[in-house]
Amino acid sequence: MRANLEVQTAPSRTGGRDVLIVGHDATETDLLTTTLELAGYRVAGTAGTGFEGIEQLTRRPFDLVVWDATLPDLKEVARGRRIPPEDRPPLLYLITCEYLHTLLPVLGRGREDYVTKPVRAAEVLARAQILLRGRHSAGEAGETVYGDLVLDAVGCQARRGSRALGLSPAEYRLLRHLLANAERVLSKEQISRHVWGEFRASEAIEKLVSRLRLKVDREEPALIHTHRGFGYRLGRARH
Repeated sequence: MRANLEVQTAPSRTGGRDVLIVGHDATETDLLTTTLELAGYRVAGTAGTGFEGIEQLTRRPFDLVVWDATLPDLKEVARGRRIPPEDRPPLLYLITCEYLHTLLPVLGRGREDYVTKPVRAAEVLARAQILLRGRHSAGEAGETVYGDLVLDAVGCQARRGSRALGLSPAEYRLLRHLLANAERVLSKEQISRHVWGEFRASEAIEKLVSRLRLKVDREEPALIHTHRGFGYRLGRARH
């Protein structure tokens, strides 16, 4: 698979963070290495299989791991030795759109993210920066917070300020997915596969987003935005 990387040479703000790249496509790994190092990161390790990646993670610490979620040995890795969550660095997965639904259920809050293939340099660098600085402000245990919008994963509830939103299960799954990808445009296909586990017609997705927007955006500023021809985004307005 051919990677589409546009190398940028912006000034480094990364502080020389150590990165591990785990992927079976040598060309893609080389291009990612060039992209990250030109941005100021230090690629301190590469691995061609999931087992090699786990082995490197047990030997030394890394600040970030870029992990190809299409590796052939991932199922075997999942049944083998695992790194405790508290010892894992932030993970940036590389995934193709057709396999995205297999990855979404396992993404954690704040320390895991993904980019779709063919990967783009600007997106890789942007998602890495967000992972390393922390994606959301800290709430209480089990809470995801964006401004005055709070999602409580323990009680499967959400509120804006002091107002409970009273979400349906589908609305809750949609809001959770939008919050997990705050400031990022999600396609209708991505939303559909995450909310329902299958592709639904555009009309069903539009109605679901509309219902959620009516509950979330009663107060200003509006947080759910439509990007025509691309999808939807939760975040601040862009001018």
